[in-house]
Amino acid sequence: MPQSSAPRPPLRLLIAAPRGFCAGVDRAIVIVERALESYGAPVYVRHEIVHNKYVVDTLKAKGAIFVEELDQVPDGVPVVFSAHGVPKAVPAKAQARNLTYFDATCPLVSKVHRQAERQVMEGRHILFVGHDGHPEVIGTFGQVPDGSMTLIETVEDAEAFAPTDPESLAFLTQTTLSVDDTAAIVDMLRRRFPAIVGPRGEDICYATSNRQTAVKAIASRCDALYVIGAPNSSNSLRLVEVSTRAGTPARLIQRAGDIDFDWLEGIGTLGLTAGASAPEVLVREVVDRIGERFDVTEEQVETARETIAFKLPRGLETA
Repeated sequence: MPQSSAPRPPLRLLIAAPRGFCAGVDRAIVIVERALESYGAPVYVRHEIVHNKYVVDTLKAKGAIFVEELDQVPDGVPVVFSAHGVPKAVPAKAQARNLTYFDATCPLVSKVHRQAERQVMEGRHILFVGHDGHPEVIGTFGQVPDGSMTLIETVEDAEAFAPTDPESLAFLTQTTLSVDDTAAIVDMLRRRFPAIVGPRGEDICYATSNRQTAVKAIASRCDALYVIGAPNSSNSLRLVEVSTRAGTPARLIQRAGDIDFDWLEGIGTLGLTAGASAPEVLVREVVDRIGERFDVTEEQVETARETIAFKLPRGLETA
């Protein structure tokens, strides 16, 4: 007689909430989908609409074409700008070419852009806390004249910066940073430059902050933690850091196929979350795959409820 399969070892799965898509990501994806409905394929998208391969591939299958620069967009087709924001020169170039374009920049990033413009108009030099090369940083720097802003990546950068006029400084931050790291940098800036002007709270978005808080709530109860997200997703990488700093080893995976079951050997409780660009379908995919090897007991740990929604650009509301 065939032998029965060995029993699956038990595994407690703590799933963080909030997790996954935020309002800005939802809005950006809907903008591309509505543009496809209104204009038909192809619709061009400058840069990844959000940092997630599954999302990008899904939109490609519907007729979206992703390019790096506006020069790659032919005349007569609509183009969408990514959720991370673009320099002012990009929509100006689109207008000069009479292209139909839709700006999917997250409204919270757009708010930072307006703050940057205002601070420069008032004669202040901006210290921008962020990561070099991130699309959001590039887009924000592109809102103001060259030389108006200095990138600050670390506490050491904040300590070393030597301003021409310490009395005329402002700070702003990328929206997807570590809450704790950013607080330390801002504290250093405020200590060194008491006259520095900044927003009432850092510009880290509600979703980034909420997801980090949710990870902190489960990390101490877990033996290990998986973050579902892309390797170029800033907010997802920060979730790995948050767990690691709490003493719980964490890894970033993009999909269920990336699960390292050897890493889960001897694990009794596994934490699971997803970055703001990762859809819930990938969370369920990971849970189902883990369930093939373990007798899983799921528990959702909710630390906040998100009800924010952003309006679509004019012309796409009822597409």
